[in-house]
Amino acid sequence: MPSPDYDLIVIGGGPVGENVADYATKGGLRTALIESELVGGECSYWACMPSKALLRSGSALRAARRVPGAREAITGGLDVDAVFARRNSFTSDWDDHGQEEWVASAGIDLLRGHGRLVEPGQVEVAGRVYSARAVAIATGSVPVAPKIPGLAEAKAWGTREATSADHVPPRLIVLGGGVAGTEMAFAFSSFGSHVTVLARHGLLGNEEPFVGERIADALTAEGVDVRRSTETSRVERGADGLVTVTLSDGETIVAEEILVATGRRPATDDLGLDKVGVELTVDDTMLVTGTDWLYAVGDVNGRALLTHQGKYQARAAGSVIAARLNGDPVADGPWERHSATADHAAVPRVVFSDPEVAAVGLTEAGARETGRSVRTVEFDLGAIAGSSLHADGYQGLAKLVVDDDRRVILGATFVGQDASELVHAATIAIVGEVPLDRLWHAVPAYPTISEVWLRLLETYE
Repeated sequence: MPSPDYDLIVIGGGPVGENVADYATKGGLRTALIESELVGGECSYWACMPSKALLRSGSALRAARRVPGAREAITGGLDVDAVFARRNSFTSDWDDHGQEEWVASAGIDLLRGHGRLVEPGQVEVAGRVYSARAVAIATGSVPVAPKIPGLAEAKAWGTREATSADHVPPRLIVLGGGVAGTEMAFAFSSFGSHVTVLARHGLLGNEEPFVGERIADALTAEGVDVRRSTETSRVERGADGLVTVTLSDGETIVAEEILVATGRRPATDDLGLDKVGVELTVDDTMLVTGTDWLYAVGDVNGRALLTHQGKYQARAAGSVIAARLNGDPVADGPWERHSATADHAAVPRVVFSDPEVAAVGLTEAGARETGRSVRTVEFDLGAIAGSSLHADGYQGLAKLVVDDDRRVILGATFVGQDASELVHAATIAIVGEVPLDRLWHAVPAYPTISEVWLRLLETYE
């Protein structure tokens, strides 16, 4: 048989695909990366980076207003053009030249076009078929729109249009109460848009129940009209360009734009999976079930649709592919180098709302479903000395979910200003299965918000 073109071909040049290719190349493999749009993917140009850039200015302004002395220095609102310009700098004005240079510097070949499998170990791109000893699919996820009459014809915004917007609609309807919908509601409200959120199943429903309640209260305080448990029966865009949403009770809401943020699904269309007869179920090394050559990494495998978790999977996958192809030892046991064990019990997640939501591991409901002996403890973040210094009237809540038999943490949730910086300590405690008796000796610095760890342990005891 002729020598393959590459040891590994990675389909999808987002952060996950880049990491698979990078780790495999560092392991000595000849690697190609296929990308049909911009190298750097959704996260770099339409999701993580631009959305957080849009949110940060409003958060900083609100934070300053909570501190006397800084509050009095504020004489105006946001300069939206400046916010958009800063956002553009993070996306490099949607130019991937810098990312392209990085790929070359890493010793990875970049192939432009849509990649699809044609046979095991063979990928077609731009009319040419390339062969490889292994293939990794890292094509991410795509938005899912509900089947509401008129929605498809209304030319609604998706998250891409929202994060790349160059103007602020006077009125904006956000359809969906998940992470993207919640964050964009905060962002556009801070820009001066009158925002209405229509959330069929409430806000941030996958987290602890108090999370959605507190975020709804915060949005309402910002002037956002939050409608929970609301059914949308029809959407129409009129000749005047305005969008009219009709609710199931007959009420209508009118706005200049509507943003659909109702979830995402793995991007598996037109990948040629039918040609090779596989479904993208994977083991903890990201190897696709029933194959010894195909891997699926990141959002596309449906395990944890988060960029950081996809990059974690990518580090395991790139390393294990190199080990297997080089005939080196494979460490694929729980918590070993080539196993993405954290996908099951230690996934950190942050919503950059105001207050922020930071959580890791299992919720109380999820933990109880496992049948373990579960005990929970909560503490008011606003009662911490560091919080009161951080902002006047600081409001927040921390919750731990504990395996009471083993005395280890299964999950943690924090809601409060800048709470995202608390989650990594919880992640370490969960991954390391650190007993509470040992955590007692992890002394938090005073006066920081991290002192909540001491108060949680005291409350537990």
